[in-house]
Amino acid sequence: MENRPLTNLRPRYDAVLFDLLTALLDSWTLWNRVAGSEESGGRWRAAYLRRTYQTGRYRPYDALVAQAAAEAGLPPALAACLATRYHELKPWPEVHAVLNTLRNDGVKLGVVTNCSEELGATAVSCTGVSFDVVVTAERAGYYKPDPRPYKTALGELSATAARCLFVAGSAYDLFGASKLGLPTYWHDRIGMRPLPNIPEPLVYHRTLHPLLDLLRGQDAE
Repeated sequence: MENRPLTNLRPRYDAVLFDLLTALLDSWTLWNRVAGSEESGGRWRAAYLRRTYQTGRYRPYDALVAQAAAEAGLPPALAACLATRYHELKPWPEVHAVLNTLRNDGVKLGVVTNCSEELGATAVSCTGVSFDVVVTAERAGYYKPDPRPYKTALGELSATAARCLFVAGSAYDLFGASKLGLPTYWHDRIGMRPLPNIPEPLVYHRTLHPLLDLLRGQDAE
């Protein structure tokens, strides 16, 4: 893909907020490895997503991960194993090129993640990208899709919802972003099963490559 500069073009958005653990990082592979198989990891991750997005007020992240493991028929102790291996997280292949292009062209970048402060910092370092704002569920006091994590990030970026794009990795994020009027790019890397009554994203893609054209005000087909 040709990376044309945004110079002399006003980007459609002043800032881009990203989900971290699904939109930018391939956390699925790590969960599968810790769980012992793709099938077990998928069950565990699905239970985790349901729990975090239904929790609301922040509770210790490791406890939610352990409870999700038990729900999936796995040892709760795997939560601690996962935490010790967070440094193994890898970004999706195009993350560096796409985000660094946005960074170089003056677009503000931020992260809103359902994670603890400690593990969030580890995961951010795995992206190899510098962000203007990182908001974890622990710092915001609430898990997404509660509006407070998104609002915190918008405030710290001095951005309005209409001029900020949210890049979701999970279908659950569409509920929270839509409540604030955040236009959403759903980066559905693994092809998640649609949720009932899911809000419509602005665009749906299986990679981050079309993001640059969208920021330039061009249709990202």
